[in-house]
Amino acid sequence: MNVNSLSQRLYKVAAYLPEGSHFADIGSDHAYLPCYVCLQDKTARAVAGEVNQGPYESAKNEVTSHSLQDRIDVRLGNGLEVLEVNEVNQIVIAGMGGPLIRDILEAGKEKLGAVQRIIVQPNIDSRSIRRWFLNNGYSLVEESILEESGHIYEILVAEQGDPEQPYDKKQIEKELWLGPYLLKQGGETFWKKCQEELDKKRYVLEQMKKASSVDQDKVDGINNEIIWLKEVLDYDRH
Repeated sequence: MNVNSLSQRLYKVAAYLPEGSHFADIGSDHAYLPCYVCLQDKTARAVAGEVNQGPYESAKNEVTSHSLQDRIDVRLGNGLEVLEVNEVNQIVIAGMGGPLIRDILEAGKEKLGAVQRIIVQPNIDSRSIRRWFLNNGYSLVEESILEESGHIYEILVAEQGDPEQPYDKKQIEKELWLGPYLLKQGGETFWKKCQEELDKKRYVLEQMKKASSVDQDKVDGINNEIIWLKEVLDYDRH
């Protein structure tokens, strides 16, 4: 791996790891991220977890090619099963669907006692992870959004602590879906994502109205989401 060839989303993920991190990268994809971090920070250590034999072997070879075997431990196993209790201080899970990331965190909750920071980059459905954070005593401390190779990615950073919640239930649902920090930050990439979501919701609504039986609760839910998206786009662009 040429460290300069790391994807932009993984550069951004790496930037959220504090100096001297002892972290786990779950679903490590050739261990590119742990190698990059440990090459940049001589005090960092990592566990690279892979569930399949092929990627596990690739990750081991990558670590060996950089002579980082003393600081990166590549392990074969499912999710957080590769970790000992209280072994790491940060966890990274990038490049999976939101529901899968949520399920990995849920299944491995007993391994999270010493984990101060969780950094996730879901490919879809960030809402499911935000909801998990909210329900499990993690506060979002930062979010970012970027576009790379035609895809829009969100990165969420959470730390242990009582999450602050809006009093209004609808506002909570809006922030779980669109992201409290992203809503405040705005920006072209966020607006582009909201416009794409708005187009999708309008299409789904039209299809639902053509159905022989209409689920009014679902229609009302989509109408609510359309209102939220229009609020974001109208407010931020005028």
